[in-house]
Amino acid sequence: MTKFFQYLKSKSFLRYLIVFLCFLLTGCFILLYSYFNVNTIKLKKINNSQEIKRLSDSADIYMDSNRKDSAIYFFNKAKKLCDPKVNTIDYVYILSCIAEIQMNHGNFIDSEDHANQAIPYLKYIKNPRYTWIVYNIMAINHANNYDDNTAIIYFKKCLALNSSAWRRYLATNNLAASYMNQGKFEEAIQLFLPLLKQKHISQYEDLNTINYAFVIDNLGFCYYKQKKYKLALQYMNEALKIRLNEPTQDGLVINYIHLIKYHEKNNPKLAAQYAKSAYAHTLKTKNAKDEIRALSMLIKYTDDKNLKTYSKNYIRLIDSSIATQQKIKDQSINIKYDSKTDKDENLQLKADKAEDELELERQKKRNIILYVIIGFILNVLLILILKLTSIGRKNKNEAIFTSESRISKKLHDELANEVHDTILFAEDNDLENEANKEQFLNSLETIYSHTRRISKENSIITTDGNYEMTLKEMISEFKTEDQNILIHGFDGILWSKLEKNKKIVLYRVLQEFFVNIKKYSNPTLISLTFKIVDKYVIINYIDNDVESGNENLFLKNELQNVESRIKTINGTIIFGTNSRSGLKVSFSFPL
Repeated sequence: MTKFFQYLKSKSFLRYLIVFLCFLLTGCFILLYSYFNVNTIKLKKINNSQEIKRLSDSADIYMDSNRKDSAIYFFNKAKKLCDPKVNTIDYVYILSCIAEIQMNHGNFIDSEDHANQAIPYLKYIKNPRYTWIVYNIMAINHANNYDDNTAIIYFKKCLALNSSAWRRYLATNNLAASYMNQGKFEEAIQLFLPLLKQKHISQYEDLNTINYAFVIDNLGFCYYKQKKYKLALQYMNEALKIRLNEPTQDGLVINYIHLIKYHEKNNPKLAAQYAKSAYAHTLKTKNAKDEIRALSMLIKYTDDKNLKTYSKNYIRLIDSSIATQQKIKDQSINIKYDSKTDKDENLQLKADKAEDELELERQKKRNIILYVIIGFILNVLLILILKLTSIGRKNKNEAIFTSESRISKKLHDELANEVHDTILFAEDNDLENEANKEQFLNSLETIYSHTRRISKENSIITTDGNYEMTLKEMISEFKTEDQNILIHGFDGILWSKLEKNKKIVLYRVLQEFFVNIKKYSNPTLISLTFKIVDKYVIINYIDNDVESGNENLFLKNELQNVESRIKTINGTIIFGTNSRSGLKVSFSFPL
């Protein structure tokens, strides 16, 4: 157990742990990156803006050319592609156009329904133009359904907006007309009068003319109801004159009806003439609603031979109007069916979106956990690196201390006595004597040689391309006249492939080994063989010393440092006795 805990504190374990944590960290980053990629694909919204614009433009063309069914078809296709939260303006515009088409066809209920669908999204649009359009459609629908109270509320909402002067003009005109329909003629007059001064409110003069005619016609009718007959007739005649000279003659039938009501008691013949003029105008415009109004007046104020024809036409138009209303209802059912289908599709889309959002929320939590794990791993890595650095610094200091202690011991063991003896010799003898002087110089030479050898043993080792030569020279230094060293297979080793630390360790191991051989053994012949077996460098040492003694004791007492050194590169040292005589030692370590 103690060895296990010691292993946990070792540099090798810390290195393995750092490598493992780096792999784990890499895995976390890969997982996080994959999650981000998946989320990007899932959450990437399809931009339908161009297709929506294309379909809306097609619908606008059909709308302008009075092909309302085709316009609604393309508007509905565009609406299906809209995400109200993304394509808000397009969505509101499409709904308002559909509502306007339905309103102009007399389908006020469905028109109101489509306008209502747009209202929740108006708050997201800064431009008040769209809000004004929707509120105006809502007001007109309620007015056509004889709900003037609600119509007035929406017209007032239109006026409350920061819209253009032209739109404020229209809203005021419509609000005054609603008051007039309610019989609140004074309130209507107070709104109509300021509009008289705004004859050129629009940049389009024909629109100014049409709207001015509406204002003075309605103002004249209000004065008629207040029995201000002279002023009433003046305004209604002026409106009639304008409309008769205006290309579209918009509102001419209502103008005639107002004049008919004005003259019905005092001048019934003129009233009848106006009724005929109104009917003649409707035959040109083919407006069924205006034609029904004109025929109702014509039947009421004429008694000529055409009365029967007028009555038949009136009944025919009423029947046709009923059929048209039924057609509108049928179209409404189809639209509602399409709308239901759209709603079902939207519900499915919403369900898918909700599932994606839920998955996104789960993924956010997983990401948070991954961030925590990554943070933890980074902190642990930092601690381990600091610990490893600390251990390395400590080991380095210990190695320096050990090296210095070893050098100090070697200096003491090998030089202390010689230096002491030399000093005593110098003190006790006359160095002027030639023999004493020669002996003294020889002692100094011996001290110098030993010092130089110790210095060289602990000098920096060259590990570059000159390593092979340096190693050979070091081995050759141990050759003497009485001791020969034979080297085999040295050039067969690819020294350039050997790692730097292994070169240093091998150099020191062989150096220290030969030093000990020189001190404690006396072979005359040494064989040193280098070879590579199974990616291991093997060095076999054999000598002919017959007095090598107990190899185990030799290993324990003299070569412990050699063994420790070679273990640092995962190497081994094995001692054995040659079959003939002498010492046999084998060194091995991985390439």
